[in-house]
Amino acid sequence: MVKRAEWPVCTGAPFRRDGEGGWTLVEMLIVIGLVIILAGLATVGYGTAVTRSKEAVLKEDLFRMRDAIDQYFADRNEYPATLDSLVTDGYLRRIPEDPFTESSSSWETEPAAFDSSNPLAVPGVFDVRSGSQGVASDGSVYAEW
Repeated sequence: MVKRAEWPVCTGAPFRRDGEGGWTLVEMLIVIGLVIILAGLATVGYGTAVTRSKEAVLKEDLFRMRDAIDQYFADRNEYPATLDSLVTDGYLRRIPEDPFTESSSSWETEPAAFDSSNPLAVPGVFDVRSGSQGVASDGSVYAEW
């Protein structure tokens, strides 16, 4: 019986002999490069998602505080003297934290217009805005919302 020559089995990686498994340097560099690109994309996506969630929280907080100011005015026919009046009179449970300044004391308030029919009345809080000077993802400034 004639013995035939042993040829290497084709495993998809040319020029490898049995028992010599592993990756070549080029294969490793390609894999590492792809992992770095994917990690970079994930990091950018995560940062964008965090910013958008903070913007959504800011919009909701502004809506709730403005709604409480309107309810206060409808009930008492005057604007609250401070934002803390909304809490003490039960219109809000607490003043929310501004998600960008991370402080509940950084809210900017806009006073109500002077009432000539009641000159002794103290103008109260007509509107509230964020104390952050950052720029939103749509290009507007948070303090102008």
